This record gives sequence, C-alpha cells and structure tokens, in this order.
Amino acid sequence: MPDSPAVNDPGPSPSPFAVADERGGGGPATAGGGIAAAAPYSPGELVVHRSFTTSRLVFVRTAHVVGHDERGLRLWIPHGCPMAVELSEDGRGLRDMPFAEWIRQPTVMTTSVWRGPNIFMLVPPRGANSVWWFWDWQGRFVRWYINLEQPAVTWRDEDLVGVDTTDHDLDLWVTPERTWEWKDEHELAERLAFPNHYWVGDPDAVRAEGERLLRLVEAGAFPFDGTWTDFRPDPGWRMPDALPRGWDRPRA
Repeated sequence: MPDSPAVNDPGPSPSPFAVADERGGGGPATAGGGIAAAAPYSPGELVVHRSFTTSRLVFVRTAHVVGHDERGLRLWIPHGCPMAVELSEDGRGLRDMPFAEWIRQPTVMTTSVWRGPNIFMLVPPRGANSVWWFWDWQGRFVRWYINLEQPAVTWRDEDLVGVDTTDHDLDLWVTPERTWEWKDEHELAERLAFPNHYWVGDPDAVRAEGERLLRLVEAGAFPFDGTWTDFRPDPGWRMPDALPRGWDRPRA
C-alpha cells in the first residue's frame, strides 16, 4: 500500500477521520541502525515516513510519534498530512498502469496531501513489517493491515527525523474477529517478471514473514490482542502545511 498508489485511489474504505491517545510512553530510536538504537524519538515529534525502491525515494508521509519503547515505534499519520509520491510526467501512479509500462516512464516526485484514512502504525523493533490500525466513521476499530516491508531504519538530520523502508507489496488485511486475507498478490506476481527493475528479491521470504504474523493473528497475540484499538491522538498535534525541509535527503 505505501508504494505509489493509483492517482484516484482513496486508500482503504474506513473513514479518513478515524479518531484515535496512547497508553504508552517514549523510548529509543536510532540514526541509521534499525529502530531501537540510541537517540530517542519523543511523543509528538514530527517524522517523515519514507518508502524507497532500493535507493530511489518513491513515497513520503508526515507523522507524529505516538510512542517508542520495547514494543516498537508508533506513528500517527493523519488524513490530510503533507506527502510526496512518485508519479509519471502525465500524473499517473504505479498502480495506474501495467508494471511493464511503469518502468519505461519518466517520473517525478510530486507533493500533495494524504487523502487516505488516518493510520496508527506500529514499526516493530524486529521484523520485516509494520502493522496499521484503521477505524470507521464512528471511531470504531475495523481492521488491521499488515504491511510487509524491509526492516525500517530511523535517522536524525539536524532538526529532521525520519523512518526509511522499502515496501514488499504483498500485504494482509485482518478483521477484529481475526479473519484475514492476502492483498496485492497479483502485483507481486506481475512485478517479479521484471527482476532487473523490481525491488523484491526474495518473494518466499516476504510470504514467510506474512505467515509468521498470521500465527500471531490466529493466536490473538500482540499486536493483534486489542492493544491500541481504542487509540485517540493528542488533540494538540498539528501538521505543517508542507513537507519539512530535507524530506528528500538520501536514504539512511
């Protein structure tokens, strides 16, 4: 999901105005060594969450730090936050055309705002994934989303703080009843046919990571045990009008 979406794709169906306060505290972060090293990220701190295909930046969203401790880094990515996405010169995204066409397109990073739903995101201290929480229009928790991706790296650059990863395309939807379904299997299969252009080198490892998370889902284990399903953001958090300076720095 975090890779370049279709231009008219609003994201998952739950409300973009899901209201979500966390019961946890802060903890360690890092500059270039995963998410659990030295320099702490503080609740409320502004972060750029970035997705790359190897070294090429393709997707950026702004977020607030909810907490950071032994459970991982929690982020709040609200509807309407500043973002940037890689688009073709005629304004289309990766999902607006076959991959065979996309890899021939001149592209440009285009700034915009996030039109999808609010996202509460857990970036774990270990593992090649992040887990997202979604709510409906009435603020009721409606599903988890397991985003399979490279283990994230956090960084600081003067006043700018970021999280960098590479999306692995294959993902999972999980309901509150812990039923589940794979997502974007067709995208993974299509793109694997172009190994000189695709950033996923080991699809079996990607699926194995998803299956590892599904064992937690089926056991009702953390983070699929109800933790943070009643989350509410700090009402004092405010997003800037634009991405912060340095959002397009090289990958950590």
